[in-house]
Amino acid sequence: MPLRSLVSFLLALSLLPLASQAEEPKRGQILGGVMHSAPDYFKESFLEIAEDVDEATEEGRHVMLFFQLNACPYCDRMLSESFEADPNMSFIQEHFDVIAINIGGDREVVFDENTSVTEKQLGEMLKVAATPAIVFLNAENQQVVRVNGYRAPSRFHTVLRYVSSKAYESSTLADFMATELDENQYTPIENPRFENIADLASVEGPLLLIFEDSTCLDCPEFHQRTLAREDVGVELDKFTVVRLNTDSMQEIIAPDGSKTTAKALAAKHDMLYRPGTLVLDGGEIHRRSDSLLFHFHFKEGLRYVADGYYKKMTYQDYSEQRREELLASGIDIDLGR
Repeated sequence: MPLRSLVSFLLALSLLPLASQAEEPKRGQILGGVMHSAPDYFKESFLEIAEDVDEATEEGRHVMLFFQLNACPYCDRMLSESFEADPNMSFIQEHFDVIAINIGGDREVVFDENTSVTEKQLGEMLKVAATPAIVFLNAENQQVVRVNGYRAPSRFHTVLRYVSSKAYESSTLADFMATELDENQYTPIENPRFENIADLASVEGPLLLIFEDSTCLDCPEFHQRTLAREDVGVELDKFTVVRLNTDSMQEIIAPDGSKTTAKALAAKHDMLYRPGTLVLDGGEIHRRSDSLLFHFHFKEGLRYVADGYYKKMTYQDYSEQRREELLASGIDIDLGR
């Protein structure tokens, strides 16, 4: 081999490791997660909850358990908007003792005389599947209402007044909200993906139900920031998407074949938040959202159902596997809005 060719060959060989290294994707990053410390006015509790309840009751207050997770973007937003800004902050300080619970934490919580568990175990016991989860306790240390996920300040204020006034003794939260919320808050936004189907039992394949009404404060954000995204659209294309107006008294056929209305169907599944969503396949519900979801969690919930992952793994297992798959491929995960 001529010397010049030999030199070129050897040089090429020496560059192979560099080329291989360059081809390996840089690991992706998780973006949008925000570390947010509990506000200073939260109670420094010994986590003996029954005693906390007794102390609060003597002062005419309620205990509020704020279940959070490190770097939870929904927790950050709700803490910023409702717990660290008026009018809610002052109202909370006047009427509630707030105790922060880390659902991944190992601190011991003595919930009552028969229950001593870690923070993580308490979250599992109370079936906390998403954060923030906010549990309100009465004087008997019993849960009187629970908020799962983010709520806008005005909506959360309605819940605060429901609890502080003890309206739970004579009314459901749904009935209380029906008399309190502005019915002229929202005009439905059209979407070409929405199909006008009254017989939901006739739908074959993945079905997405979106519950809205005229009080829906967060519907514009859901449409403009989530449904309008291209990556979300890829998953939506796998579904029959039906928007149900819970203000309407029109009779519909539920996925199980029973006659109902949109409002009754939402109530059946304990859905108070708008927009709420049910994600189905084969007529069965596999994902349910009763709070605002940012785009990543929303689209991954759709993918979990439409691509049949629910048949072989829990959503938690899917979420962990999917996260590693994306990061290892060099794809960033944005958990924020």
